[in-house]
Amino acid sequence: MEISDSLAVSVSGLDAQRRRLNVIASNLANAQSTKTPSGGPYKRRDVVFRSTAVPSAFQRSIKQVALGPSAHALEGVSVSRVQEDPKPGQLIYDPHHPDADSKGFVRLPNVNVMEEMVNMIGASRAYEANVQAINATRAMWNKALEIGR
Repeated sequence: MEISDSLAVSVSGLDAQRRRLNVIASNLANAQSTKTPSGGPYKRRDVVFRSTAVPSAFQRSIKQVALGPSAHALEGVSVSRVQEDPKPGQLIYDPHHPDADSKGFVRLPNVNVMEEMVNMIGASRAYEANVQAINATRAMWNKALEIGR
């Protein structure tokens, strides 16, 4: 594995966590949205990750012709899909709310702000870990360059 390969893996993690943070921010911004353009309250969304092969520089150069079955593919992470959470939102009684039904009940989004904050902290820490891995790779690169001096 080359130094640039570790960068490719870390960059894939950065991109995936950035997309996860965007979805979490959207969930938090719509935590009180009782009406959407499609009708009904906002539905919480969640990111689903999957492992993705990240071609190394060596694999790219020979296009995997001579690698054979013993070669281990380098894997990173990517977003497979963004899916809606099927759980129903909380039903509250507020007959004066503009989105209340005929009985005075309002369906709130299924967003739990505390859960979203925990998810945000986890995504932020994963992002920071990938940044630290990139910084460590860069430090190794610099040390390797100093050997020739």
